[in-house]
Amino acid sequence: MSEHLIGLLLGAEEDWPQAFEELVRRVGPITAPDGTTHDIRTERMTIEPFNLRDRPRTDLVIDRLAHWYYHPREWLKKVALMDDVYLMNSPFTFQAMEKHAAYCALMRMGMNVPETVLVPYKNPLDNVRWAYTSSKYNRSFDLDSVAAELGYPMFMKPFDGGAWRGVSMIRDERDLHAAYDESGEMLMHLQKAVDGYEVFARALTIGPETMVMKFRPDEPMHNRYEVAYDFLSPEVGAEARTIAQTVNAFFRWEFNSCEMLVKDGVVYPIDYANACPDVAITSLHYYFPWAIKSLLKWSIFCMVTGRKAKTLVDTEPWFEVADKDVPYKAKLERYQQLADEHFETEKYREFCEQSLGHVDEMVLDWVLSDDFDRLLVETVKSTYPPHEHEKFLGHFRGLTGLWAKDEAKILG
Repeated sequence: MSEHLIGLLLGAEEDWPQAFEELVRRVGPITAPDGTTHDIRTERMTIEPFNLRDRPRTDLVIDRLAHWYYHPREWLKKVALMDDVYLMNSPFTFQAMEKHAAYCALMRMGMNVPETVLVPYKNPLDNVRWAYTSSKYNRSFDLDSVAAELGYPMFMKPFDGGAWRGVSMIRDERDLHAAYDESGEMLMHLQKAVDGYEVFARALTIGPETMVMKFRPDEPMHNRYEVAYDFLSPEVGAEARTIAQTVNAFFRWEFNSCEMLVKDGVVYPIDYANACPDVAITSLHYYFPWAIKSLLKWSIFCMVTGRKAKTLVDTEPWFEVADKDVPYKAKLERYQQLADEHFETEKYREFCEQSLGHVDEMVLDWVLSDDFDRLLVETVKSTYPPHEHEKFLGHFRGLTGLWAKDEAKILG
């Protein structure tokens, strides 16, 4: 029997890691299509000194930390380059590309990214060369004129983003200057708002699995994801999935969320580089079992089949499509084909059917179990004040219970 170790590189999260670990314990030995058997285990990783010639024990790493911390990021680069450890998200592209390059790539591919302008830093950087370079080469500009040309309302947000840090709605010149003054040493985009949009959609993608969810950003976190089944037309829903999977396949991100606005049938991608997409039970609730199940299936597929990670961007096949004078719909169809090729979608589906056919019912049984309820109680007690425990336990039990009823119908 082959043994595989999944490393969890974590920050402050406890709910989904415990859920993932429990499902790995429950899944049992996996029989691959070729008849070989595989045992899957998990281990939470620690941060410590490492020799660049050390051999890691992990076969695959789910990283939730390295986007913000150099030490684990450099360890991930080392094990990717030297040891062929499979990484869900490439540290090379998340560090270098982030939101700015994602906007550029999707604009070239013909997506309806709102008009966006990058403006210089408001405050000097802590760098001895800055004063000389700024005085000699920085061209003066009129922020009001830039904004007027873009058109109000707009958003000001950091070019690299993350956790809604520094995001401001700009409705007039007063908002504009207040937000720019507060930006300090952050490098900011101005992006035209899609005023009067009908739907805010957030697509969580794990490997070739995508869930497009109706998102309400102005609601409290526990109420932002609305349980809605047919809030997009089939055509718009397919476009949203293709955009999310295109982003991930292009940048080598396999655990990422993409935000889009829909107005008059047009899909506007606005944010699609999330190094740590939201998978907390207290926000995903109804969608939480799907997310953890998808993460389990994709991790097992990658390890058992010996899938090779691709860590660097290959723009050529994508831009070959982008630069053709063909309708947008035809481009979307080809982008979906490229994404399916990258994720080996057909092979993955066959593997799930042959080797993971028991997982759907296993996850349903787990959601209905006392173990799941204990996780829910523990998470609520660690998240909310005591006087709100019963309220939120009822809220989340109701939503996860609804998922269980829907899943039971699907499974027959």
